Amino acid sequence: MTTMTAEATAQAVGLESVTKTYGAVRALDGITWSFPRGGFTAVMGPSGSGKSTFLHCASGLDRPTAGTVRIGGTDIGRLGEARRTRLRRERIGFVFQAFNLIPSMDVEQNITLPLRLGGIEADPAWLREIVARVGLADRLRHRPSELSGGQQQRAAVARALVTRPDVVFADEPTGALDPRTARDVLRLLREAADLTGQTIVLVTHDPAAAAWADSVLFLRAGRIVDELAAPSAAAVAARWDSL
Repeated sequence: MTTMTAEATAQAVGLESVTKTYGAVRALDGITWSFPRGGFTAVMGPSGSGKSTFLHCASGLDRPTAGTVRIGGTDIGRLGEARRTRLRRERIGFVFQAFNLIPSMDVEQNITLPLRLGGIEADPAWLREIVARVGLADRLRHRPSELSGGQQQRAAVARALVTRPDVVFADEPTGALDPRTARDVLRLLREAADLTGQTIVLVTHDPAAAAWADSVLFLRAGRIVDELAAPSAAAVAARWDSL
């Protein structure tokens, strides 16, 4: 194994000189960064800084105009659409602000959907563990419409974890939740990193949410302009104000 390959496989996600343009707009401008396995990183920046584009390119939802993105050492730019879709389903978890649960399915069916799409049986012990962790053991036969917003987001977190992915990308997952429920969801993401070694990448505009992470990346004009380790909400807010 070469040194480069060893370093790549030690990372959950690696970006090298990633650029994304939309016509004359350069949404990402040559970003190079790596996310270590088991780390929890928040990504922040003002409107138009490139946060959403960063997440889409890093997660394989979109292709960069130039540069390389690796998930666990796999260069996803070399994959065709079918293999990229399979990689996202099996090795990447997603949590979005809008929950994105299927209304006609019950909670258990929503949680296990990524497995069933891949023709894989759920590991009963792992399913019980994550259902217990998100506090939905007594809601498995309920439809999303019968759940509160917080319960729906906890189901979405469980769905993101059920495949034991390399990385979970969470895009403003607390944006539609009240502060207490938001803390519950952030605690689940924190536990996923601490207890089972999931890598978490959280895109947020909330300094209190970012403070749950190990470090915070700050984007401006498509570039990473700073990193704050061991963040507090006050320190994140102060750095945010200076962007």
